[in-house]
Amino acid sequence: MNAARILFVGGLMSYRALFTWLRPWILIPSFIVSPLFQILFFAYLGRTAGIADDMFFIIGNAIQYAALPCLFAMGSTINGERQEATLELLLASPAPRVPLFLGRALPVILNGFCVSIFAIAAGSALLGVRIPGDAVGPLALAVGVSAFSCTGLGMFTAALALRIRETAVLGNILFGVLLIFAGVNVPLELLPEWMSSISAWLPLTHGIEAARHLAAGAPLGEIGGDLLVEAGIGLLYLAVGLVTLALLERSSRRAATLDRH
Repeated sequence: MNAARILFVGGLMSYRALFTWLRPWILIPSFIVSPLFQILFFAYLGRTAGIADDMFFIIGNAIQYAALPCLFAMGSTINGERQEATLELLLASPAPRVPLFLGRALPVILNGFCVSIFAIAAGSALLGVRIPGDAVGPLALAVGVSAFSCTGLGMFTAALALRIRETAVLGNILFGVLLIFAGVNVPLELLPEWMSSISAWLPLTHGIEAARHLAAGAPLGEIGGDLLVEAGIGLLYLAVGLVTLALLERSSRRAATLDRH
């Protein structure tokens, strides 16, 4: 029961604490306006280049934009504690580390999910694209798995906040890497072989592919393998992030660097 309270209540309180140094109005340009402009830009560029139809760009860019909260908000949950000099108090508590940090990931996953769902719905309305009604549920599942997977990567960047001063710079780099490598605006088969090899190990790649097939009418059973791979990649990054947190916490205690910022 105590672990569950730490997981859910602690995670919610940590996410709410982000708005100590971020004002809620920033959600509008960041999570509502920006993804729509990115969708429209690449959709019209794609029409001119003749790469793919509008649905290709709506799904790719909408799901990729989940990386904004999944990377930046996740990194801020640790970096913000360090900047406010409360991280050492948090780590001095007897709370078990896994629910303590996993709880911080749950609101971020929901945030990324909502951003992508809104972008898909609004982008489809703006560009006159219709998604079949029976594809809505499976498509939402694909978006949720993708948000989870990207939050796993966010957990790793959050762990690095114990060593680097500004996780936002790293978040921007990773956001761009996912935009280029995850097949967001260029089909994976058109990427150079070395890029597609990297893409296979990145979050969102398999989720975006699955979501595109679902939006085109494919049954969930046909793309279940892609979603399992996407979830597996998320679990891998999540595990690496938790292990990195544990290792850096231990070394920071020895070097007395927890409060350096």
